[in-house]
Amino acid sequence: MRPACLAALAAITLLAAPLSGAMQETGRVPDPKVKDIWQPAKTPAGGIAWSMLETTKLNDRTDPKTNIIYTKPIFPPAIKALAGKPIKVAGWMMPLDNAARQKHWVLLGYPPGCPFHMHALPNQFIEVMAAEPFPVNESKVHVITGTLQLVGQDESGIFYRLVNARPA
Repeated sequence: MRPACLAALAAITLLAAPLSGAMQETGRVPDPKVKDIWQPAKTPAGGIAWSMLETTKLNDRTDPKTNIIYTKPIFPPAIKALAGKPIKVAGWMMPLDNAARQKHWVLLGYPPGCPFHMHALPNQFIEVMAAEPFPVNESKVHVITGTLQLVGQDESGIFYRLVNARPA
């Protein structure tokens, strides 16, 4: 990188730090009129809330040779009780390929953000294996039913799988 670019980046960083600190020190609370859209999908009637699924703890370890972080779930009793049982849950679709209909996709508990990386923790999404393909619609909230499998002991980063999933 050119010295001029480095100097500009350093100046921006140095100037931004006091400004962000000053904004934090103002003591102003967030404007209540501004709606926070970073909310989980609403729990459908008779369904499972994302707040319950989020009670699963993450047990991270870092491989010392590769610095890759691997995660296993620590399922609380309430989640273990759901294993192998039918559940209903709502969320946003994240397709795994370009097909117009998807049998294998991911249900996100929170609205999708950046299209270049997954922003959710493993306890905030469900791998979906559908009985019949779902039409792709990434902007609507899907309410689906299926049999919940608890997975992740292989450190894959996936904690939940819904099999034989169908629209509710």
